[in-house]
Amino acid sequence: MNPGAISKDVEAATDPIPLFRAWLREAEVAEPNDPNAVALATATADAAPSVRMVLLKGLDERGFAFYTNAESRKGIELAENPRAAMCFHWKSLRRQVRVEGNVTSLPDTESDAYFHSRARGSQLGAVASLQSRPLLSREALEKSVRAAAERYPEIIPRPDNWHGYVLRPERIEFWINREERLHDRFLFSRRDQEWVKERLFP
Repeated sequence: MNPGAISKDVEAATDPIPLFRAWLREAEVAEPNDPNAVALATATADAAPSVRMVLLKGLDERGFAFYTNAESRKGIELAENPRAAMCFHWKSLRRQVRVEGNVTSLPDTESDAYFHSRARGSQLGAVASLQSRPLLSREALEKSVRAAAERYPEIIPRPDNWHGYVLRPERIEFWINREERLHDRFLFSRRDQEWVKERLFP
């Protein structure tokens, strides 16, 4: 789609969530791998940042959902400082979306449902992995996975430290690549229950 036409669509939008959904649908067609991949930035209580890729696993009126081990680095940082930022970059579409806001935990029922929707191997990996902690060898990890498989030959219970989070957006910025680096940027900021939109310099 022509970048100018895309910009006009953003200029006409009053709610960023349907707009994001439309962009994600286009990415699902254009991106060869993981169109829902997103860089998630967190920080410690004293504001030391870290960033990593995760997968967006849901979007509703509450915000952007993802799942992880609460004892991982990101889980610990979210417990200390429940503010985070996301950045989606779809190179094939030459577009980007940035999201900022507070993060809260999803209900256990939703975490259970998503955990048991995953492949058995992924469930075993979540049980076996002490995410972000030192690992002596690849063999030690594989041994832990085999032990988990023997312990749970049928249903694998969701680990207590593995659950979902949702980022409630306060700011969502849409970025569109344009020639000569004169990119289009549109920022939606939440004011009470309304969204306020403004165009930013590139």
